[in-house]
Amino acid sequence: PLVPALVVQCVTEVETRGLTETGLYRVPGAEQLVREWKRRLLRAGGVLPALGSVADIHVVCGVLKDFLRGLKEPLVTFSLHPAFLQAADIPDDAACDTALCHVVSKLPPANRDTLAFLMLHLLRVSHSPDCKMDILNLSRVFGPTLVGHGSANPTPLAIMEDTPRQCKVVARLLSLPPDFWRGFLGTEQENLVPT
Repeated sequence: PLVPALVVQCVTEVETRGLTETGLYRVPGAEQLVREWKRRLLRAGGVLPALGSVADIHVVCGVLKDFLRGLKEPLVTFSLHPAFLQAADIPDDAACDTALCHVVSKLPPANRDTLAFLMLHLLRVSHSPDCKMDILNLSRVFGPTLVGHGSANPTPLAIMEDTPRQCKVVARLLSLPPDFWRGFLGTEQENLVPT
């Protein structure tokens, strides 16, 4: 699967020692540390520095969110953005799921695999009672980052209209069966992340 090493490393670290932390992804990490660690990880190239030395797990969460926010376009690409919004608006759950699965399959492989990897991770976070981060909370945090807008420079009106719909898309994606997401990731990828 084509998942950036930085994403894999942050997710692995969060799942290793963060699933007992309240407000995972909602509580911000120290901004300066987030920027510093993101820079270190991006400059590292092949061998990433170990995140185990980052005392505050919220900093690791911040690095992951900041990396995703900094992509040239969201994982849900500009061209497929309208299709994701339309699919999430389908009132019938089964039809909505079918439409979303279809749109996810149209994503470029790297976007699709990374999205699948993140969805499985966020489902594990949502199932951790200590985190107190259910699907609705996680969709509010990740909606703007993963879904974003239909262009690099959205109008103020588009931003206002998109925001609630971004959360809806992520909530609907998180309601898809985990096996759908696992289908995009090889077994070796799954073994990478503790369940």
